[in-house]
Amino acid sequence: MAGLAPRVDYLADFCCPVGGLAAGKPRVLCHGAEIFLSTGRELLYVYDREGRLLTAVYKFPGQVWHLEVLALRRALYVLCARRGIYCLSLDQASRSVGQDDGDGVDRELPCPVIPVDPDACILPDATLCAFTVLDSTLVTLVQGATQWKVQLFERPSPGEDPRPSGQIGEVELSTYTPPAGNPGEPRFLPVLCCVSPPGAGVLHGHWWGPNGFTLEGALFGLLFGVDASLLESPVVLCGLPDGQLCCVVLKTLVTSPSAPGDPQALVKILHHLEEPVLFIGALRTEPLAEDAQDTYSDCLVALGHRGRTLAIKASWDEAGSLVPELREYCLPGPVLCATCGGDGRVYHSTPSGLCVVDLARGHAPQDPLQPDGGPGGLPSLLYPASLSVCSVVTLFVSSRGPEGGTELLALSAKGRLLTCSLDLSPETPRPAAATAASTGRKIKDLLCGIGTVSERVSSLKKAVDQRNRALTCLNEAMNVSCALLSSREGPRPISCTISTAWCRLELRDMLTATCLLQNSSSFRLDRGWALCIQVLGSTPASDLDMASSAVTYTIPVDQLGPGGRREVTLPLGPGEDGVLDLPVTVSCALFYSLREVVGGALAPSDSLVGPSVEARRPDVLPAQEGICLPLSQHTVDMLQGLRFPGLAAPPTEAPGPISDPVNTFLETCHRLGGHRAGPASLRAKYLPPSVAAIRVSAELLRAALGDSYSGVSLCCATLQWLLAENAVVDVVRAQALSSVQGVAPDGTDIHLIVHEVAVTDLCQEGPIQAVEIQVESPSLANMCRTHHAVITRMQRMVLQQAAQDTSPPDVRMQYLHQIQANHETLLREVQALRDRLCTEDEASACATAERLLQVYKQLRSPSLLLL
Repeated sequence: MAGLAPRVDYLADFCCPVGGLAAGKPRVLCHGAEIFLSTGRELLYVYDREGRLLTAVYKFPGQVWHLEVLALRRALYVLCARRGIYCLSLDQASRSVGQDDGDGVDRELPCPVIPVDPDACILPDATLCAFTVLDSTLVTLVQGATQWKVQLFERPSPGEDPRPSGQIGEVELSTYTPPAGNPGEPRFLPVLCCVSPPGAGVLHGHWWGPNGFTLEGALFGLLFGVDASLLESPVVLCGLPDGQLCCVVLKTLVTSPSAPGDPQALVKILHHLEEPVLFIGALRTEPLAEDAQDTYSDCLVALGHRGRTLAIKASWDEAGSLVPELREYCLPGPVLCATCGGDGRVYHSTPSGLCVVDLARGHAPQDPLQPDGGPGGLPSLLYPASLSVCSVVTLFVSSRGPEGGTELLALSAKGRLLTCSLDLSPETPRPAAATAASTGRKIKDLLCGIGTVSERVSSLKKAVDQRNRALTCLNEAMNVSCALLSSREGPRPISCTISTAWCRLELRDMLTATCLLQNSSSFRLDRGWALCIQVLGSTPASDLDMASSAVTYTIPVDQLGPGGRREVTLPLGPGEDGVLDLPVTVSCALFYSLREVVGGALAPSDSLVGPSVEARRPDVLPAQEGICLPLSQHTVDMLQGLRFPGLAAPPTEAPGPISDPVNTFLETCHRLGGHRAGPASLRAKYLPPSVAAIRVSAELLRAALGDSYSGVSLCCATLQWLLAENAVVDVVRAQALSSVQGVAPDGTDIHLIVHEVAVTDLCQEGPIQAVEIQVESPSLANMCRTHHAVITRMQRMVLQQAAQDTSPPDVRMQYLHQIQANHETLLREVQALRDRLCTEDEASACATAERLLQVYKQLRSPSLLLL
């Protein structure tokens, strides 16, 4: 059909809504020079083709769903939505002179709008969805609550009242499920048409409306049975929106009320298209004999909304018996409308264009590898050919076509009425039949292409699945991030607590930090999550210019569901040199790796993409490595790092295996070698200890400690509060101690003494009861670290109490000014001594350093009191 060259002629333009006409409701019919047209709205147009003008416009009370013209009776039957069937006489209607006061659109028409008289409704029924007209019978299809019904009415003779005299038959079709949405606006209407056997009445054009046709006797008998053939009864075909193709023999339907039997036996389901039926028609596929007078159709055709096409034809099997040949084809969809024309052609419209397929034998290219079913068979494949006409919503085959050709009346989605003339003469060039070799090569190329496409689809499906998993993980990460960021006040859904303890590792005492990650949220931490722990050491006292060292540990957190816990223990020191510089800051954070989760999904993984495309691909991977969510930060100071061998409870000896003598020997040698004889040890042995003190108001301590330390003295409660994060706090609480002797990480002794004192000369009202916390150690560095830990706790306590707006006592300001002046003098002396150390020789520097230590000692033991 490559030679089809349609000639398109535009006749007129009609009003259409914004966005164009929707398929399914518009209708166009032609009778002689008159064209009857409906756009699916309330107006029905009558167009004179010869004069190329609009002769009449009818206005109905609802949407026009279906039209049929009876030529002999000059009657126009119209189905109005939710109203019923109207009958108009064409002779007097086109000469009507009344004008309606409709809206502005109606007033723009070149001819008067004729309102349809309500008396013209011959069959009022709000459930009518389709109808067709025989010479003396009106067949309707009614939409019940859960079933379709076919009803048969008797029509009066010509010249009488056109209203049906009464119902003469009814049968229920199969059940259906009502569609959701607005029940008053069905998307797909059912299709109804009449089929007659040869010799059942007068000629086709006189018996039926446009939805009727006559089938050859062989095909009619095979489809509808022997009874329908013997009765020479017309048959009603129903195409339903659910895809069923049913038939009912009319003469059996007329006699069914008076005959016993099952009413369902009157209904026969021919086929199920599994999609809404849009068109039912018939055509001639075999050439006529030279002496043939009557033209009967030898093929029944039904089209579905998505392009599924059914063709049924009588054919001969291998045994020589006459059997129905049924073939299904898949045409491009969705199908908007369709019709059958001459020479075995089916015309159907899609949103992309108007197409034609040829069912006539010998017109379609034959497949040499798959022969047809036998003489008179249907083609194996259909080859749609485009007619280069777009967006046609309704079609009608005109009887005024050229000789050897076909003329189509069409209405486009933009409201244009047009004719499309096609030359179907035998001289039209057709594609040559393909040879077996060329067909084999084409099949091989197609199979190769299918394999390539299959590999491509598999690769793309794998990439899509990977991206879907990545999106799921990102969504979970976003939920976790929002939960953590929105819970800064109060308990956090995911928390990390840090505790310290001394343990024995590799024959050495080691201070360890235990991080407990607990998931109290409803989310799950899966692939990509990690717990990052950073240990930031302090600057060594021996070299203040040296930068602090930091070590980061990354521990993957996989499959930590709601309520799950994960515990990680890390060594803090001492190191190989036996030194542990406190304080140490331990920071915990959750890290989500974007590169691990998203990088694989966004990275180019398609092996079918060429290298040139790879080179032009932008870097779609995230610039950042991931998302970091801080959880907690804990400072391990000297008060947590102290050990108290004298307070440790004696271990209970449990029966067990005898220890290895080699390990015992190595531990003894390590303990003996651990006592150093360096300058630090000698200083600790022969020089007096370094001392620092701090005084705190007893009232301030009682307010800060509250009721948690009730029942013990203030000094004992203060010591317990200072050692609350040390493992020995339980022993201190049990023995009610107010002073303890501890050991620093390097083995130096540290003595903590808490006692009550009375501070005079500060308050005019009298002495103030206070608590003095004294730190003694032979090691100046360890004493400073411990003193710093005590001051840090006191600062936090003072800030918490200051927020409660407590009023301080009346103090002597002159005394405070004197103490402040003394401190400023000492600070200036410290600065002068440090400057002298940089310029003096070694002998003079010793005296300067000794004086500097004395000044520092005075600064660490002030007379100030924390109130």
